[in-house]
Amino acid sequence: MAGWFNVAPEEELSSGQAKLVDIDNVMVAVFNLDGEYYAIEDVCTHDGAPMLGCGLEPEKIIDGTEIICPRHGARFCVKTGSALSAPAYKPAPTFPVRVENGMVQVTDDRFD
Repeated sequence: MAGWFNVAPEEELSSGQAKLVDIDNVMVAVFNLDGEYYAIEDVCTHDGAPMLGCGLEPEKIIDGTEIICPRHGARFCVKTGSALSAPAYKPAPTFPVRVENGMVQVTDDRFD
């Protein structure tokens, strides 16, 4: 079973913000959307490019509940990982997120 990885103290991940975290060599983007936390793999399923980890300011690639691949403009739902526009058709993997003792945490449970 995968363990839980610390992302950030709750007060450091304000609403509308996102943070990238490495979970056993899988880059995961963790988002705070109006006090609810979501996590998706930071990869465009169209060509494998990073999204949050692309180097651009998050404000340029996050649009409400969507993240936009900076390479070709594919959009993904942060809440579900669903691919919302071409050229991506396959969803991005999502991950469980919790808050434990004021710490936002994420786990990769795909292989449990």
